[in-house]
Amino acid sequence: MAGVQLYAIPMVDIFPRYSLEAANDSKRNRDRTVPIPSSITAVPGYPNKLAIFKIAASKYWQARCWIAGRTHRRTTKTTSIVQAQRFARWFYESLLIDRHSPGPQTAHASLSPPLSTQSHLTFGAVAAQLYANEQARADRGEFGKGSLRMLRNRLDSHILPRFAKLLPAAVTYQLLLEFSQYLSSANSSTTVSHYIIIVRKILAHAVSIGALDAVPEVPKIKVRSNSRGAFTPSEYWQIIRVARKFRGLPHPLPKSTIRSVYRIQHKHRAMAPDVAWAIGFMVNSFIRPGDLAKLKHKHVEVVRSKNTYLRLTLPETKLHNAPIVTLQPAVRIYQQICKHYGPLNLASQNDYLFLPAIKNRQYAMHLLSFMFNWILDHTELKQNANGKPRSLYSLRHSSITFRLLYGRGIDLVTLARNARTGIEVINKHYASTVTGEQNIAMLQSRRTAPT
Repeated sequence: MAGVQLYAIPMVDIFPRYSLEAANDSKRNRDRTVPIPSSITAVPGYPNKLAIFKIAASKYWQARCWIAGRTHRRTTKTTSIVQAQRFARWFYESLLIDRHSPGPQTAHASLSPPLSTQSHLTFGAVAAQLYANEQARADRGEFGKGSLRMLRNRLDSHILPRFAKLLPAAVTYQLLLEFSQYLSSANSSTTVSHYIIIVRKILAHAVSIGALDAVPEVPKIKVRSNSRGAFTPSEYWQIIRVARKFRGLPHPLPKSTIRSVYRIQHKHRAMAPDVAWAIGFMVNSFIRPGDLAKLKHKHVEVVRSKNTYLRLTLPETKLHNAPIVTLQPAVRIYQQICKHYGPLNLASQNDYLFLPAIKNRQYAMHLLSFMFNWILDHTELKQNANGKPRSLYSLRHSSITFRLLYGRGIDLVTLARNARTGIEVINKHYASTVTGEQNIAMLQSRRTAPT
């Protein structure tokens, strides 16, 4: 055997390294999708089987729920814990709807599950069915999309966290009374009444589907009219002068406070010219504050005939879609906006009228409100003489009130339709601030005797 050289075969050639590495990679991938224990968070008012959590593989919160013998998981697509909990509620309610909806084999039968199944539905499950119905109505144009959002917000904020786990039969008069007392500490009687109405609608739906025998008596909330305080003409001119005077000036609060407390970016600390334009435009166009964020140049048409005005063809608001015609001063304001933003290429048909450089329109609306409150604080007009608070909505109130006071021969039907509201709303809220003294000449006038 002399001269024969033996070679040892390395173990790595028999057991390739990549097999062990693949196993480790698989384990690491599994670990990245396992819930981080410290992040597991319950959803207030819902069963413990519903939770949100974080995983190493994603920056987003995840939702998990155990229903009908299996675990359901879904990414919430948000890093906000508040938004993630809202998504989790929707996720849970959707699963309940799917569970109690008839399958293909019963598609020809009634759209409601058997009464024996319905009797076990929780208040949250019934609320999910009601919301689905209202969403379908909104899709058909029978229910305002803004009203649908308000319903969702009220369900999420107080109603479902308090009642979701209960059976409808457990929601008694006493519980509703305690609920109304709880809400009264931080809300107006109108808001409390709206919450109670929603709860009653859910209980009525439970009766309709056989999950409850009868709707219990609900607390009676005496709603007091709390109209937003309008501005007087002198106050209106005062705030618009201050808005023009402050143009380009930075807000007096520290940068850190503006950023952390009010969520205003540093580059938006200065008073924009849009604030003065928005004030004047609202008073001369009857629009709502939310319309400021939606209004684009394609919605505006300048009409010059016997009268000069703007025709605003705005998106539908509160089931009203008729065009709005403005007063003549709105034309001048619109021309100023076009002159300012035209050279910046921000006055095309699809550009917004107010703060067009800001694409996040919710933030644009927040910025306008923040700057308007700065003006109100400076002029000490945050409340009217009767202590009623004022906001951007007070400009719409002022717009309609000024027409009632100074419009010659104006009738409520024309005013209501142009302002996209109802006659009863004008009588109850906008006309509530009109006093006899303000129309003293009309009260003291006499009819001319026939000749």
